[in-house]
Amino acid sequence: MPFSKKYISLPFDETGFRERNRDLSLLLDLSFLMASTVDLNGLLNEAIAKITSHFQLEAARIYLMDENAACMHLAASLGIETERLETVRLEEGFSGKSARTRSFIAQRLSELDDRERIKLLADRGIKIIICVPLILMEKVVGVLNLATRHEIELDQGMVDILNVIGSQIAVAVANIRLVGDIRAKAEEIEKKNETIKFFAYSISHDLKGPAIAIYGLLRRLESLIDGRLDEKAKTCLDHIFKASAQLQHLVADINAYISAKEASLSIEKVSVQEVLAEIEESVRETLSCRGIVWKVQEDLPVVSADRLSISRILRNLTDNALKYGGPGLSEIRFGYREEGDFHVFSVSDDGVGICSADAARLFELFQRHANSKGIEGSGMGLAIVKEVVQRHGGRVWLAEGVGKGASFLFSIRKGLV
Repeated sequence: MPFSKKYISLPFDETGFRERNRDLSLLLDLSFLMASTVDLNGLLNEAIAKITSHFQLEAARIYLMDENAACMHLAASLGIETERLETVRLEEGFSGKSARTRSFIAQRLSELDDRERIKLLADRGIKIIICVPLILMEKVVGVLNLATRHEIELDQGMVDILNVIGSQIAVAVANIRLVGDIRAKAEEIEKKNETIKFFAYSISHDLKGPAIAIYGLLRRLESLIDGRLDEKAKTCLDHIFKASAQLQHLVADINAYISAKEASLSIEKVSVQEVLAEIEESVRETLSCRGIVWKVQEDLPVVSADRLSISRILRNLTDNALKYGGPGLSEIRFGYREEGDFHVFSVSDDGVGICSADAARLFELFQRHANSKGIEGSGMGLAIVKEVVQRHGGRVWLAEGVGKGASFLFSIRKGLV
């Protein structure tokens, strides 16, 4: 067949298309229908309305297979009284045979072996039954049952179109069920998240009061018995003080983690230079006592972000360096670069560093690296950083191969609103 240039570039002419090919027009309509809804009942009823109208048939039913593939249940019907037709076993009727044999069936009612079923359908005026198996990836999903009260002219073209329609319906049924499963799982996850959130709020709320009370009462007790304790008793009291303080820190970190996940972000223009100046002021005494140099790259940007979140990220990474840098820590550096749609910041130190075995789990809740032995902390600081960074469209990671010390990098997306 010679190649015709008139077909090289043609705009889609829907009107002409429908006039030229009614059968393909039906397939197009069904495709649009199945792409526009996740209401299974509504889709099936509208589909059989289009099918019966197109082929000038009086009645239609769609049966869907049950989970055990033992029988099929009525899912949609049109133009026929469905009493006693609600369920079809695979060993009965044309619909059962179509599903069982995975075959297109078109027969007169009189050819049915089941006398009772013949009478049931004949009383409704049915003469011819057409059954189309709904097949998806070799699996029978159900059967499209069409019926008419008059003789029809059946050809191979009609059989082919009906088989394609059967496959379309099978795909639509599977997709809608999948969407339903995903929604159900999402709702289940949401319920679990709400339970976890409620538990976390309750824990942080219920622990805060007793933790503060214990610390206060211990201080009061210490003042009352000052000078009357031996060294062993003083050591025990110091341990209780430390445990009480750690409990308060844990409650504060739980609240911070919940806030990092749930609190609304207030996006504004934030000067990272100013935020770092505030953090430096708050740790100035520690830096001075330990001889640690604070280095900030010049011309850090003004970014669109939540100011409290940016402060929390930088403060937590600073605290991480101060806590775990070791006695040899002499410098904390803050850097910046651009990478496409992201601002990328770094917080580096020249301390003892972090072994590669710890790196993969550092940002998980309650994970602490090998250098943390004997150092107070909840193991939530970097998990909080991760949550806040992700809510700003970025990620946080530990740089590899930096030599001495540790270098954390985090990105936030530009132009947040």
